[in-house]
Amino acid sequence: MVKEFDLIVIGAGSGLNLIPENIKTALVEKGPMGGTCLNRGCIPSKIIIHSADVAELLKRADDFGIKASIKGIDFAKITKRSSKIVDTDAGEIEKSIRSSKHITLFKGIGKFIAERTLKVGKNIIKGKKIIIAAGARPTIPPIKGLDKVKYMTSTEALRITKQPKILTIIGGGYIAAELAHFYGALGTKINIVQRNVRLVPREDGEISEKFTDIFKKKYNVYLEHAVNKVEKKGKNYYVEIERKNGGGRKVLVSDSLLIATGVTPNSDTLDLSKTNVKVNKYGYIISNDYLETTAKNVWVLGDIAGKYLFKHSANLEAQYASLNALQNKRLKVDYKAMPHAIFSSPQIAGVGYTENELKEKGIKYAIGKYNYIDTGMGIALQDNQGFVKIMADPKTRKILGCHILGNEASTLIHEVILAMRNDLTVDDIMNTVHIHPALSEVIQRAAFRIK
Repeated sequence: MVKEFDLIVIGAGSGLNLIPENIKTALVEKGPMGGTCLNRGCIPSKIIIHSADVAELLKRADDFGIKASIKGIDFAKITKRSSKIVDTDAGEIEKSIRSSKHITLFKGIGKFIAERTLKVGKNIIKGKKIIIAAGARPTIPPIKGLDKVKYMTSTEALRITKQPKILTIIGGGYIAAELAHFYGALGTKINIVQRNVRLVPREDGEISEKFTDIFKKKYNVYLEHAVNKVEKKGKNYYVEIERKNGGGRKVLVSDSLLIATGVTPNSDTLDLSKTNVKVNKYGYIISNDYLETTAKNVWVLGDIAGKYLFKHSANLEAQYASLNALQNKRLKVDYKAMPHAIFSSPQIAGVGYTENELKEKGIKYAIGKYNYIDTGMGIALQDNQGFVKIMADPKTRKILGCHILGNEASTLIHEVILAMRNDLTVDDIMNTVHIHPALSEVIQRAAFRIK
């Protein structure tokens, strides 16, 4: 028997944000409610990373005239605290969904068997409209021997209760950066194997270069290295790496192994061949500016759409999907000034173009840079590494991009996001009164540097 619904939502992450209270809805989700962000992404990672931030500050206590030391790390307490918060929230969301009169929850993997028709376990459901928000999962690279050993992805790395003595991380993007900081600040010896010439290579060049230099002083960073094979003997992992330019091979020995090489969209789990929903060569579901897929009455949002792989962008898309799919609007998603941040140490935040992108597109620009240490609060924090880089159109003075490395970068960037979203100029930032000596003065002073 086919159960019919006005709407089917696949995925209980940002997909939850668009379910109205007045239509018959089926929600398909195999795992805990809340999606990647709540269960294995931004929320648990930031909870545990705060412990690393505290530990790192304690190590610097002497710089501020305070004698302090870390007597021990209760690693299990750190991760259990995070897991408890996350699991409680996920449970409360599920409880709320199950008590709803208009939502029916189908726990399991949904697979299409026809247009707008899915099979979930023994249930067959059909929707007048469908919104796919099925997310993505960690990418597992085809490394020899990897399929024969037990390794961690970000999912497991956030929940283990025994701290590794030595951790080898394969990958050098933002997940690798954040988890290296978490484990490293708490005392784990860190190896990072990165194929690129820099860590976090998608960031502005100056930002990623400085960040890489900082990490190389704290951890064992192997740039431009490929992984040939992985073995496990006894309790240890043996990771053979080779420099890409032929600089020789090396074997890294560690008691833990983390794979952090990006994400893969979950489109391959949906059996989309039974529908007119098309994917691109990377597996992301193809959609237009209105989040419409290539199939009638099917929309997509979040990581599986592959436009921006952020929770805040998925929430934005959910707003538009709700309007376009459920209220028959036709509004293009406004991604203007889409920001991001990396919660490592130091933090990184960015919005708009990088300098390399401006050069590639032939866009004229002027740069304003300012160091944290040249501000009153920067001196107080003794942040000798942080800086702000703003790029603007020389004529219109409109902001083209801003990139920050240093303390509270993820918070400082919001002044620039607001300016860009509202077509303000660097002059507007310059002429705004900033509290002295708040750290935000570094933004204003970077703006003053643009000529």
